[in-house]
Amino acid sequence: MWKHEHVEITTATAPQLWSHYADPANWPEWDHEVSAVTIDGPMVTGAKGTLKPAKGPTMRITFTEVTPEVGFTDVSRLPLGLATLTFDHRITPTPTGCQFVHRVGITGPLSPLLTRAIGTGIATEMPRAMRSLAALAEAGASAVR
Repeated sequence: MWKHEHVEITTATAPQLWSHYADPANWPEWDHEVSAVTIDGPMVTGAKGTLKPAKGPTMRITFTEVTPEVGFTDVSRLPLGLATLTFDHRITPTPTGCQFVHRVGITGPLSPLLTRAIGTGIATEMPRAMRSLAALAEAGASAVR
C-alpha cells in the first residue's frame, strides 16, 4: 500500500473551490496530468465515468463519496483488478479562505509496481495541480455552467 498527501491554503472560499471540483469535464484546466474526464450524469455518490490521464490509458472511475463544498473520493481499478487507485479531496474553511487536501493511495498486489510507474509522478505533480486549482478559484471564475 502506498499513500501520498498534499495540503494547500487558498483565499478562495469552499463554494469557489467546489465549483471546479464539481465540473469533472474541466479538471484538465487545473490538472495538466488529466487529458479528459467524462461522467455519466451529475457528480454524486455512486456516479461513474472515465478519466484519461495525460500519459496512460483511459480508466473507469467511481465517485464513492461526494459531499458538496466538503469533498469527494473517486476510485479506479487498475490493470487486471490487482490494484486500486483512490483519490480523496477535502476542503476545510478557514477565517481567510480554505485549506484543501488531496490524498492518493494505491492498494493491492500490484501496488509496489504501480507506485513506481505512476505514484511518483502523481505525487510530483499534485502540488502544481493544486496551486492551479487555487488560482482559478481565487480568480472567482466558476467552472460550473
